[in-house]
Amino acid sequence: MALDHLTLTTYRDRHPAWRLLASPHAPLVASFLYRVFVAPNVRLTSEADLAEMLEDELFALREQLGAEVYPKAATEYLNDWCAPDKGWLRKFYKPGTDEAQFDLTPATEKAIAWLVSLTERPFVGTESRLLTLFALLEQISTGSEADPARRLEELRRKRDEIDAEIGRVLSGDVPLMDDTAIKDRFLQFQQLARELLSDFRQVEHNFRQLDRSVREKIALWDGSKGTLLDEVMGERDAIGDSDQGRSFRAFWDFLMSSRRQEELSARLDHILGLPAVAALKPEPRTRRVHHDWLEAGEHTQRTVAQLSQQLRRFLDDRAFQENRRILELLRSIETKALALRDMPPTGEVMLLDEMGADIALPQERPLFALHAKPRLAELILESGEDDDIDTTRLFDQHVVDKTRLREALRQALRQQSQISLRALLETQPLQQGLAELVTWLELAHAGSRWLDGLRATVDDDVQEIIEWAMQDSDGSTVRRRARMPRVIFTR
Repeated sequence: MALDHLTLTTYRDRHPAWRLLASPHAPLVASFLYRVFVAPNVRLTSEADLAEMLEDELFALREQLGAEVYPKAATEYLNDWCAPDKGWLRKFYKPGTDEAQFDLTPATEKAIAWLVSLTERPFVGTESRLLTLFALLEQISTGSEADPARRLEELRRKRDEIDAEIGRVLSGDVPLMDDTAIKDRFLQFQQLARELLSDFRQVEHNFRQLDRSVREKIALWDGSKGTLLDEVMGERDAIGDSDQGRSFRAFWDFLMSSRRQEELSARLDHILGLPAVAALKPEPRTRRVHHDWLEAGEHTQRTVAQLSQQLRRFLDDRAFQENRRILELLRSIETKALALRDMPPTGEVMLLDEMGADIALPQERPLFALHAKPRLAELILESGEDDDIDTTRLFDQHVVDKTRLREALRQALRQQSQISLRALLETQPLQQGLAELVTWLELAHAGSRWLDGLRATVDDDVQEIIEWAMQDSDGSTVRRRARMPRVIFTR
């Protein structure tokens, strides 16, 4: 891309990242969104929670800088940040809910990442990046070599180098990496790990752009439906077969391997225990950065699946035939909306009738009537038999101890990196029946807020049977069963 004067002028006027950096409220926007979304790797949050956190932030700033610095309410700032002329937040609604959700846009994350890069680094290494460049060139050269003889020559050379290194280690010559080289490589690992997390939002944004273009084509389509389906399905396959789609699929397959996850966990535990790395004081989330990758990738996969499902419903043949008239009206509205999207009309667009008040006549109200006060007769209360009243029911209440459940989960994850709820209940059976099972689901839905940093993933595609024993009213033991989606806890 050529950075000429015209291009940069256009970016300054239209790019959300540039508008954020040039905004007078940039310190508030960047610091708040970094603390809420980027640092804890949060993909989306509800409007009520985000407004509450922003209100606390504004209160603290007004106490320091004065009430006139940020005079608006938190909800006004949030709606302003997701307006088309800003584009720093994405506001949307989940299917079946009426509560707005917020997420960062890729442009905002790029601006925040650039601000993070401005901080002065205590150590700038170049050796590891140079070695990474050589390794990438070697992978490209080897992977593109079609001559078997040259490939065999390269493999034999590597084998000779490995044999020579094995001989040196057997003879007692074990070369170790010095502290400078360790710091150099670890800082590069941290930088690449953060960049990988930010790439997920860009990938998800690209998928949404593709879905939006397909819907625009459907809204403006006037040909046969068979031709439309061929073009739509071709574009849906094109994103998966593109360079970005193939790279994301290869990354996801690599990360979903349980062996790779265990290997990453073991290597991170070993490296973070080195004195040279501990002196850098890495972020606590570095130990579980691969779980952050998995969570971000899973969110992207769910978004793509949801877009595909909505598109299938949009193209459903039966709905197309049954609601043909409705679709024609909606298509007309969408066509006009697309035409006015870049040029919104000015002035009055539509006139609506004002709200009318309900009329209640005074004569419709009933007259006041005196209420008769009951008179208590002088009766003698007789005490009944103790057996007639079962007072134990007043104290027979089921209260599930969430602390006990968290301790059981934490103890199970000390021996393995992940465990399903069904496997956990085989070693820790339900003591309070269905109430305890519902509490487990509540903890899984609440996530790290209740699980002290642990993660929970719900797989709706796999159903599991949970069984437990309980005492019936007659004292006999009965077995209960519940069918539910698979819940997996990870550390």
